[in-house]
Amino acid sequence: MSKDEISKEIEAKFGNQLRTRVNGILIEDNKLLMVKHQMGNGRILWSVPGGGMNYGSTAKDNLKREYLEETSLEIEVGKYLFVHEYLKPPLHAMEHFFEVKRINGNVKLGKDPELTGTNQILLEIAWKSLEEINSIPSISLHQVFWGIKSLSELGLWKGYFNFENISIK
Repeated sequence: MSKDEISKEIEAKFGNQLRTRVNGILIEDNKLLMVKHQMGNGRILWSVPGGGMNYGSTAKDNLKREYLEETSLEIEVGKYLFVHEYLKPPLHAMEHFFEVKRINGNVKLGKDPELTGTNQILLEIAWKSLEEINSIPSISLHQVFWGIKSLSELGLWKGYFNFENISIK
């Protein structure tokens, strides 16, 4: 499928609505587990594993499901860290970040069941050091990881964040 078709499917599935997402920060051996996403139109985005919440399931249960789908890992969900509001039409999401710990499994790239087989957006999974994260161009890195000074600071953040969002009036 073309990159433009991926953009259209992303907009059709996730656009023009407010989504609630859960994301897990897993740090092992001073590296952060990250997933590379194809966002369409040639855009790449590195972020931590996570995804949309299903109605009727708790945030922790949704995050466990998302981790298993994307990484093949069983996790324990730890403390709630912070919320980030992403608003760049047609996408709008409230993204909740939690600490997570591996319980079982080996890291293996999975699939997004919400998207068709030919329009998968998950491209790669990797453990990233602080130096590797900081070497990713900002346009290809989730905003919460821009300019971080240490991986441990991610566990210290509390509250609401909104980085360079576009407001709809």
